[in-house]
Amino acid sequence: MIDMIEPGTLAILGVVALAAGFIDAVAGGGGMLTVPALLSLGLPPHIALGTNKLAASFASSTAAWTYYKKQLFNPQFWKASFVATFIGAIIGTLTVNLISGAWLEKILPLVIFAVAIYSLWHPHPNPDQTQLPEVTKTFKRKQWLQGSSLGFYDGLAGPGTGAFWTVSSLVLYRLDMLRACGLAKAMNVTSNITSLITFIILGHVNIALGLIMGVCLMIGAYLGAHSAIHFGAKFIRPIFITVVFILAAKLAWQAWF
Repeated sequence: MIDMIEPGTLAILGVVALAAGFIDAVAGGGGMLTVPALLSLGLPPHIALGTNKLAASFASSTAAWTYYKKQLFNPQFWKASFVATFIGAIIGTLTVNLISGAWLEKILPLVIFAVAIYSLWHPHPNPDQTQLPEVTKTFKRKQWLQGSSLGFYDGLAGPGTGAFWTVSSLVLYRLDMLRACGLAKAMNVTSNITSLITFIILGHVNIALGLIMGVCLMIGAYLGAHSAIHFGAKFIRPIFITVVFILAAKLAWQAWF
């Protein structure tokens, strides 16, 4: 597949991956750039999703490690979320394998549009709230519900999962933005790697292309995580939403008209 891609197109794909890694580490939703970019190459939807998981694993791991080193994420505190996300991602990936490629081509643009619209209007967090929630039975139930549902979605489709994690964590646990982003990236690592292994077993990953994009995503994620910690996420949102709508519109046109 790599040999069939023109060098200029490959360079553009690398730039998109770099931007996606940066955006994903700041606000979540980098897959809303990389999945449309992979689909625009003519890859079958299952291969595009599987290849994106390989690339995204680089970005989410880099961002999660950065947030962890800055003490903005405590793995022990979120153990139930890890397990629930792991289970949900396996079920979601096995489910997407049962869906026909033709249906995926029509559904994915709609999913990307919906996530972009939701990201545009989601509520802003309280930047002064830095305390972790109290551990109760209700808190554990929230972890299982959030982890299993978002893990399932990430295995099923993927675009916007980081944004969903960030927003839902702000609502459910009243975390500040940086801690919500740290949690989102750690859970993204879990669902990405779990889904990736499942996609590899099913034969739905272009390894070479995923590795090339993964390196660019990793660089972008490193820069994005450090920028988010220093400056916050507000500066990237207008660019993020604009690019996503353009790419989603292009995919929708190709799939439906």
